[in-house]
Amino acid sequence: MARRSSSTFKKRQKEMARQERRQDKEARRIQRKKERDERGTVIPPGEDPDIAGIRPGPQPPREDE
Repeated sequence: MARRSSSTFKKRQKEMARQERRQDKEARRIQRKKERDERGTVIPPGEDPDIAGIRPGPQPPREDE
């Protein structure tokens, strides 16, 4: 009687784990995209998003100081 090695079973389990991780990752990507779209922060065209909302001049003191 010939016995099958357990490597075939391990290989299948490994591939199934890969597919599951891939699906989880894709689901997280879709969720993040949906959350970004729902937030919908509107930045006027031509304004740099890194400095949006910053007022020139002295800034008010931080709350924790």
